[in-house]
Amino acid sequence: MKSVQQEIDERTNLTNTNKFELLLFRLGADANGEHSELYGINVFKIREIVAMPPVTAVAGSQPHMLGVVNLRGQIIPVMDLPAIVGVKPKTGLNIMLVTEFARTTQAFAVESVDEIVRLDWSQVLTAEGSNATGMVTSIARLDGDTSGTRLAQVLDVETILRRMVPTEGKDVDPESIGPKLTLKQGSFILAADDSVVARNLIEQGLQAMHAPFVMTKSGKEAWDKLQSIAEGCKAEGIAIEDRVALMLTDLEMPEMDGFTLTRKIKQDPRFAKIPVVIHSSLSGKTNEDHVKGVGADAYVAKFVAEDLAETIRRVLHK
Repeated sequence: MKSVQQEIDERTNLTNTNKFELLLFRLGADANGEHSELYGINVFKIREIVAMPPVTAVAGSQPHMLGVVNLRGQIIPVMDLPAIVGVKPKTGLNIMLVTEFARTTQAFAVESVDEIVRLDWSQVLTAEGSNATGMVTSIARLDGDTSGTRLAQVLDVETILRRMVPTEGKDVDPESIGPKLTLKQGSFILAADDSVVARNLIEQGLQAMHAPFVMTKSGKEAWDKLQSIAEGCKAEGIAIEDRVALMLTDLEMPEMDGFTLTRKIKQDPRFAKIPVVIHSSLSGKTNEDHVKGVGADAYVAKFVAEDLAETIRRVLHK
């Protein structure tokens, strides 16, 4: 029987192979009482899974906010995930998923938990263009690229939290970002993130810094873009770092994750001099250790615009 530490080590080592584990759960059926679909969240975001405890309603809270629970001395907000997604649980809200995400802890009530599956990121495709409402970042093909494979919708927790718990004040305040970022003439920051909300915030932050940038939606798209830029630089007879000043990447992305993207960049002689900053909602020491292991130059947790700006400046000024 494996020890808890062995299981943790096994999971974290998946980052070396473009693999991850997805917790599958169900939220309920549609308006006709049918189609109880599978949904998923990266296991790294799950702190624990518990039977649904009593919830204390909070006066004046947002719609679909059930209230708060006291879990071992910590007060945690609980959200009604089926109601947010627009389905109705057949048997009630039975399970609570406690998540650690983007510097916060919160819980989501769900109907049932199915299993944990181990997938390659190549089995996960972007949900953009598939009539998703913005709450789903990608679609996971659970049985591989086969006809009739089971599908799971990977939820965009960033978007859900932004809708449920709006931030006070401006997300990006140009006055607090600091001085204009000066890059070499003709160079830019290449960024990759699969979340619509995250891309919007990153774009606002880079614009506030007056930093030229090119935005991509996945690690694979960013890698393909690098190849294209490299060909152009070769034809012009210039180094690629004269075009790409810095790579800013998320970790969780369809087709190719940020760990794999970073490792490929740092192991390729053409790109090794490009500094890489990982910008992720996956927080915690374990993920930060893996960031160092793949050769990234820095890690910054989402999303505080001032922290992102400070990290970019520090890395570029090294």
